Amino acid sequence: MRSSGGSAAGGGPGVSPVGGAPYPLCGSADEPGQDTIGYRGPTACAAAGITYRQLDYWARTGLVEPSVRAAYGSGTQRLYSFRDVVVLKIVKRFLDTGVALQNIRAAVQHLRARGFRDLERMTLMSDGATVYECSSPDEVVSLLQGGQGVFGIAVGVVWRDVETALSQLHGERVDTGETLIGNNPGDELARRRRDRAV
Repeated sequence: MRSSGGSAAGGGPGVSPVGGAPYPLCGSADEPGQDTIGYRGPTACAAAGITYRQLDYWARTGLVEPSVRAAYGSGTQRLYSFRDVVVLKIVKRFLDTGVALQNIRAAVQHLRARGFRDLERMTLMSDGATVYECSSPDEVVSLLQGGQGVFGIAVGVVWRDVETALSQLHGERVDTGETLIGNNPGDELARRRRDRAV
């Protein structure tokens, strides 16, 4: 269990403050080339449940930047990866529960630093001031017993929500620019894993 945020208080056994420099929001080393499909701003907004104004502000301030393609000059479109959209939805859920943007920023930097490994198995807990990463039910219980956790975000649920939303929206192949209607990112990832296993 790790924490990130503005609280100086310790989080009990197993909890330690985590800092980290930003890294690109892209596939982990064990998933090379994962981001061959990108999602334009309006699609990312629809899947994450945010406004385009929020998306633009978060990209310009470096909170969640598009990892597939950044906008460069007038007329270009940002392209967000599947994991970018998951992070956008996580940020939105934290904002909806009242977590300060600076603490959300620290949590996003922590996720970047750890490379987003096992993201779908993680639960993010917060007491409003600090965000804690829990990777097992025991850690969630320990945090709640210690009085730190007020609410939690099961990242796996967010992951599946985004998969479902994106399966009904348009994606774009990064290499060809081809528009994919109703692309399910989970199907694409499963196909790549099968191809590698052969």
